[in-house]
Amino acid sequence: MIGSIVSAIVIGAIIGALARLIIPGRQNLSIGLTLIVGIVAALIGTLIAALLGIANTRGIDWWEHILQLALAVVGVLLVVQMRAGKAR
Repeated sequence: MIGSIVSAIVIGAIIGALARLIIPGRQNLSIGLTLIVGIVAALIGTLIAALLGIANTRGIDWWEHILQLALAVVGVLLVVQMRAGKAR
C-alpha cells in the first residue's frame, strides 16, 4: 500500500512535468498543482488501463503510461484554462 502511494507520487510528478513540457507556451501553474494533476492523471490512467486489460503486461506498461500522459496533458490544459478564466 505504501509502495503504491509512493510510486503514484513519483510517476505523477514525472507525468505532470512531461505534460507541461509537451504543451507549447508558458503555463501559469505551480509545481504543486502540476504534481497534483500528474498524480490524478496517473491514478485515473491506471484505473482505465486496468478496465481495458492493459495495466499488467510484461516489462514496461507503455500503453498505460501513454494513457496517463495523455490524461495529464488534458488535465494541465483544463487547469490552465480554469485559472485563466478566474483571472479575468
